Amino acid sequence: MRVFKVYSDDKLVELMRQQDMAAFDEIYYRYWKRLYAMAYNRVHSKMVAEELVQEIFISVWVNRASLQVQNLSGYLFTAAKYKVISYYERQLTRKTYLEKQTAITQDRDDTTEQTVLLNDLHDALDREVNKLPARCREVFRLSREENLSIKQVAAQMGVSEKTVENQLLKALKVLRTSLRHYTMSVIVLFFLP
Repeated sequence: MRVFKVYSDDKLVELMRQQDMAAFDEIYYRYWKRLYAMAYNRVHSKMVAEELVQEIFISVWVNRASLQVQNLSGYLFTAAKYKVISYYERQLTRKTYLEKQTAITQDRDDTTEQTVLLNDLHDALDREVNKLPARCREVFRLSREENLSIKQVAAQMGVSEKTVENQLLKALKVLRTSLRHYTMSVIVLFFLP
């Protein structure tokens, strides 16, 4: 039997401040279903609505000694409204965080894949360059790896600029053919003068 059923909300709050658990139970009994219905209508989840209402009552009990309310009903429904708002803010934050994490992960995955492909291309290029005739290989490395101009390569090797141009064109033709299965955009990066 509910002894405190006839007590006003103000009296129940006063008794609850004095550690009266029965007064708290009466407040809980009076408002739980209505707070739950209000929360459920806004979050559309039984479990979430129950959790939000439980959090309200836990807060009321924990803060009972300092609880200063003029209108208990208004206080509880306002608390429920803010719990619902807070719930949606957390959901939005969680969603935004997950979207950002997904984007970062996807970027990392793309970067990792690109790095692997670039490393594969680099290894294949080294293998193919090593297959070139000695003079052709030397012209290619000086031009592309050490970034020397045709004039500088010719001076360093003691040959004519025309010989350097011919050897470089020969190297590029062989390498383009042997590395044709790699994407053209990556190859262009390596072979444009």
